Amino acid sequence: MSEPIALPPSTFKKWLVAARPWSWPASTMPVVFGTALAVVVGGARFSPLLFLWALVTMVVLHSAANMLSDVFDFRRGLDRDVTPVSGAVVRGWLTDRQVASGAAALFGAGAVSGLAIAAFTGRALFAVGGLGIAVGVFYTLLKARALGDLAVFLDFGLLGAAGAWIVQTGRFSWLPVVWTVPMALLVIAILHANNWRDIGSDGERRVKTVAGLLGDRGSLAYYGLLVFGPVLLDLLFIGLPRVAGGPLRPMPWTFLLVLLSLPNALRLWGRAVRRATPRRPLDFVILDGATASHNLVFGLLSAAAVVLEGLLRLG
Repeated sequence: MSEPIALPPSTFKKWLVAARPWSWPASTMPVVFGTALAVVVGGARFSPLLFLWALVTMVVLHSAANMLSDVFDFRRGLDRDVTPVSGAVVRGWLTDRQVASGAAALFGAGAVSGLAIAAFTGRALFAVGGLGIAVGVFYTLLKARALGDLAVFLDFGLLGAAGAWIVQTGRFSWLPVVWTVPMALLVIAILHANNWRDIGSDGERRVKTVAGLLGDRGSLAYYGLLVFGPVLLDLLFIGLPRVAGGPLRPMPWTFLLVLLSLPNALRLWGRAVRRATPRRPLDFVILDGATASHNLVFGLLSAAAVVLEGLLRLG
């Protein structure tokens, strides 16, 4: 009996894979978190329309950055092997030129949408959004100079939450910037897992990453800091301002919810430790995708902590 013939993917699926939707939680969770903070802590009146507008804009810009990164990696010979989290260029579904054109179109659409939101909500968003778009456009250059970790920390962490706060309140505040640091560390962990896996190929082509500079053992320690650090920071933000005082507002006790993410963090750590002898063949290869799933869980717990605090106030 002959094997069934695999049908070619649809055009929609090709472009969806090119956008790499598995990575979207890295950029959307700070928007959700920043919005919740704006309403519960900042006293803003929730605007569902502005929230969805900001969320879609972030997804568009993130997809553009993903596509541009894939084109860069493919042209430099950094990304040739297909994995479950690969984009459409490596799979041979779209050419690098097609994806580069798609990235340019998405950056343009995202920039126009961001400018429109900023014109509607206030000047502060021009600065935050402009910086975010600039980092996204030049991400591939930053990535090749060991600055990719800083780029995602800003774009898919601090700036995303700060922008979402501004969209709802119309003003800037350092509170969402500081409170999003734990979540932003997990975004770095996603990129680091990818770069750690690719230390060999990156080094051969003289592409500098933090993982390459640290080496294998240093990368393990760095990954542990990035995975467990968020919970420790949240505990610090809960307790330290209450004990020592100072200008920083203490996180609500409801943020103890993030402790529920610890078992998953321990599983990720186990996969990292066993990278040379994985229990399943792809455990280390797709550690970046598994870390992205953990980031989603941590982000949802953080947002739930804010919402729960709001509900307790009403009660």
